[in-house]
Formats: sequence, C-alpha cells, structure tokens
Amino acid sequence: MRFLIMTLALMMLPMGAQAQEATPYDAMPGGLYKLDKNHASLIWKVSHMGLSNYTARFTDFDADIMYDPMDIEKSKLRVTIDPTSVETDYKSDDGKDFNKDLGYEAGWFNASQYPDITFNSTKIEKTGDNTAKVTGDLKFLGVTKPVTLDVTLNKAMGNHPMLNKPFMGFSATGTIKRSDFGMTKYIPQIGDEVTLNIETEFMYAK
Repeated sequence: MRFLIMTLALMMLPMGAQAQEATPYDAMPGGLYKLDKNHASLIWKVSHMGLSNYTARFTDFDADIMYDPMDIEKSKLRVTIDPTSVETDYKSDDGKDFNKDLGYEAGWFNASQYPDITFNSTKIEKTGDNTAKVTGDLKFLGVTKPVTLDVTLNKAMGNHPMLNKPFMGFSATGTIKRSDFGMTKYIPQIGDEVTLNIETEFMYAK
C-alpha cells in the first residue's frame, strides 16, 4: 500500500507542475528575458506547386526580450537566425545534402554572403488581454523590410516550478513574401508567400 501511495504521488508531480498558477503580466519582473532553446521552434511553410504546403524549420536561432511590465508596448524583441540551420525532410536521390545546399546556395539562403537573419521589433501594439501585433525590421539576404507578427502571450509564471525563475511563453504567426527580399528562385512552382509559426519560452535573465 505504501508503495502504491508513493507511486501515485510521483505520478502527480508533473500534473502539479502543469497546474502552476499564471502570474499577471504586469506583476512579472521587468528586465531581460532570454530564449529557452529547449522549448522553442521556428517553422515555415511554402506552397509546393499547389499540391501541399511544404514544411521546414530553422533549428538554430536565439532571441531576447527587454520586458517593461509597466508598459508592455515599450518592450523590445530581438531575434537572430542561423540560415545554415534550415532543416527539411527532402532526400536527394544523388546523395547530396539538400539542407546544406539550401542554406548556402546563392539562389536560396546564401549564408556564405549573409550569415544571419535578424528581426528587431520597432512597435508592439496590444490587441487584447494576451494578444499583440509585433512589428519589426526583418533583415534577410541583405534586405530590410517591416514584418508584423500576431503574438499570443500564452502564460507568464512568476516562478517556474522546476527552474525557480520567472518564465513567459509566446506563440506567433506571420507571413512574408520571399521575393520582397530577393529570393525568387522557382516562383511560382514554389510559392512566394511563406507562413511562419513560432513557439517560444523565455526565462528571466536579469
């Protein structure tokens, strides 16, 4: 019986962590929040001849938020993406590394010339209790254009139950036209419009 009770108690621990109460956004400490890379994904989709929305991702990116709880719209977001970390499920018949070619070829991400993709917020506009539009400058292939993301603040925790520090989690979506940045290869067979789906968690740094 004691073994059964201990087993049930251990099984309940993750449930207790998941049930952690949310903290009001304006009660979170202000300052720098760094991306928790273990709980983040940056996925993009593009039409493949109208047959499917081909899905791929970047596996290496970083971000931070300078958070202002007194006026969330004054907060700042910075993102840096390594274009060579592009990952698809495409298998080349000739044995070539398609992901590497995609990362380095001049017609694609051209990382030899442009080693970083960056996004720096310029405006945050609250649209609801936990939603906002975040507009920023996206620099891609040497071209800088404004891009707006629809962002949802999923939850804020004043104290993460396992890491003992404040955390915030966000989901974001957006679209860009790759031709706006000079990537026109295989349009229209491969679509011009690219859909972004982003999931992130940020931990308090200072």
